[in-house]
Amino acid sequence: MPRESKANRKARAVEIQRLLAEAYPDATCALHWRNPFELLAATILSAQTTDETVNRVTPELFRRYQTPEQFAGAVVEELEAIIKPSGFYHNKTKSLIGAGKLLVAEFGGEVPRTMAELIRLPGVSRKTASVVLGTAYGVAEGIVVDTHVSRLSLRMGLSAPQTTVAVNTDNIEKDLMELLPHDTWIMFGHCMVWHGRRVCAARKPLHDRCVVEGLCPRVGTK
Repeated sequence: MPRESKANRKARAVEIQRLLAEAYPDATCALHWRNPFELLAATILSAQTTDETVNRVTPELFRRYQTPEQFAGAVVEELEAIIKPSGFYHNKTKSLIGAGKLLVAEFGGEVPRTMAELIRLPGVSRKTASVVLGTAYGVAEGIVVDTHVSRLSLRMGLSAPQTTVAVNTDNIEKDLMELLPHDTWIMFGHCMVWHGRRVCAARKPLHDRCVVEGLCPRVGTK
């Protein structure tokens, strides 16, 4: 199979984005939140677990703790007991309390609106920051690359194949940002997640329901 030129890959990526946006016009973040701080906390909890699990945990969490100040002063054991179903609850508790303390100390209790500031918070990666910036503020400083987006990007040939066991999501994000118009970054991430959950499953993708079937080389699948 001949190597695809960057120009052709870019044109294909733009068309994939357009078709997915048409297929999923209501695509958005699946986490439940009422303000930027709740979204930040929920996204921290979403690491290594499902959004459904997080959404079962957060009602009680946000009933007990509603502000960065309250998280900063939380009793470790009490917070751990609430978020335990989300997994890795020791580390997530440290991140939530640490994020609350730093928000209070340096940001006046407000969730910042830049990538550089957000990734200073404990438990906040580029992915977490992009979720908060894009979903809460409509700011596109990056593209959310979760397990669905990384898997589909590699399968669709939008990012270079990776030889390491652990997928480098930073490289995938960089590839996608070079291919796609800036004003599509937020929606593209949401649409790829929805497509990955509803159609392009890891083991048995539903090719007959795929709106980008003709544009996908199906790397790593049949």
